Amino acid sequence: MAAAAVDDRLSRVFAALADPTRRDMVARLCSGDATVSQLGAAYDVSLQAVSKHLKVLEEAGLVSRSRDAQRRPVHLEAEVFDLMTKWIERYRSEAEERYRRLDDVLAAMDGPAEGEGAVS
Repeated sequence: MAAAAVDDRLSRVFAALADPTRRDMVARLCSGDATVSQLGAAYDVSLQAVSKHLKVLEEAGLVSRSRDAQRRPVHLEAEVFDLMTKWIERYRSEAEERYRRLDDVLAAMDGPAEGEGAVS
């Protein structure tokens, strides 16, 4: 996947998760698939509003909907979290490396450790 496509997909995912209701829906879907009605029961909003939230999540690739007889369960697409985790991990690793280098510089500035370089 090209870097621009990954960045665009990440932008959609993070934008979708910027809303607390959508984050809560994702959290609820972690325990299993649910219908729009089942998800909507947890919120004081119309089913139309729930459907709009799900549409944003679906466009970001976080959820999918399937048909199961009369039901249309919503399914969490966990592989999207792998994409997010890789992106976050990359920058976390870079930040940790910078802190390690800073620790080394600060340790060197403290001078020799006790007992080192002392003349008897």
